[in-house]
Amino acid sequence: MASSSSARRVVVTGLGTLSPLGHSVDAHWSGLLSGTSGAGPITKFDASDVRSKIACEVTGFDPADYLDDKQARRQDLFSQYGLVVSQQAFDDAGLDTDALSDEERDRIGVIMGTGVGGSNIFVDEVLNLEENGARRISPFFVPMMISNMGAGLIAMEHTLRGPNHCVVSACATGNDAITDGYLLMQQGHADAMLVGGTEASVNELCVGGFSSMRALSTRNDDPKSASRPFDADRDGFVIAEGAGALLLETLEHAQERGAPIYAEVAGIGKSNDAHHYAAPDPDGRGAALAMENALDDAGLAPTEVDHINMHATSTPVGDVIESDAVKTVFGEHAYDINLAATKSMTGHMLGAAGAAEAIASILAIRDGHVPPTINVEEVDEECDLNYTLHEPVEREVTAVLSNAFGFGGHNTTLAFTKFEE
Repeated sequence: MASSSSARRVVVTGLGTLSPLGHSVDAHWSGLLSGTSGAGPITKFDASDVRSKIACEVTGFDPADYLDDKQARRQDLFSQYGLVVSQQAFDDAGLDTDALSDEERDRIGVIMGTGVGGSNIFVDEVLNLEENGARRISPFFVPMMISNMGAGLIAMEHTLRGPNHCVVSACATGNDAITDGYLLMQQGHADAMLVGGTEASVNELCVGGFSSMRALSTRNDDPKSASRPFDADRDGFVIAEGAGALLLETLEHAQERGAPIYAEVAGIGKSNDAHHYAAPDPDGRGAALAMENALDDAGLAPTEVDHINMHATSTPVGDVIESDAVKTVFGEHAYDINLAATKSMTGHMLGAAGAAEAIASILAIRDGHVPPTINVEEVDEECDLNYTLHEPVEREVTAVLSNAFGFGGHNTTLAFTKFEE
């Protein structure tokens, strides 16, 4: 179904993922369907001094497998992740960027968002400053740290001169990158956009900061069950890292190439809670407004939605508010929708979460399977919807919403539908 707001239809033709469940889209999706937890003790730094000692890390990643040594040494990990998943998405879509004409390069852009950017180089250079003084700060510190460099490096790697920027909207970042690419193509500014989010924030600064806020789970003795959305005993989210990329194209551009089409970006919905810098609006008004706006933009009736990938981070407050917002928007149909909280398996990938969850939403359409929500032993009495607990569910999925809500009150909902001519 095309968006009612524009004649230019936008479709998804390529996917790429690095996640705590694996280094490819297939590994990520297989891990979700099998109910695998990517959580474990933190290995990337000595976590003995922080309250939360667990994370969902991308394990076994070696930049030398993807990048030359000089290139890798001059990039923060978040940029490395972004480059890898972008190449995966181009390959998946069958788009050889080496073969593009100059005119085509002018019409393809990149939006790669991040929540915290080059936090690893930031930590390293602050320590370097304290020990050796300002004159010893690396000349690559600024270009490695700044959040927009991931998007810039992808454009440089593939010589793409179309629209290019970085979205930074906390946990809504990945969804907002997809939204911006979608809108740019609808408005005629590009024929294709590589969009997504990347995050590499498992370091002492980021984990320590979230721990100090008491936002993270401290189930340190049982990491794999720590991320437990909707469970009565949930105690916070599990920090995670990774990246996700989607190649979006106008339908005309995709069909001219004979590109594979996974799904259609049918609509978007955005709002702000205007309530608190970290806590969601207790009435769920902003979350409901984002979902309502996405349905309206997509021309979807609430009863047409089969599945929602919930933001659901495993926080005591957020999971209840989001569930109530779903009931506000969908009424009785809320109980017929298969909801899922894939963060129960991946943890919270922050600025990359929206992209990884959009990919899961699209694959649910492709395969007719809704991934499970794991680790729920006793459902919170205030959470009474169908959260697809423990096992995946096979059902036809023609329309999906994917929610992302971030610190600062940012809410963005994406609507994906099965592609039809």
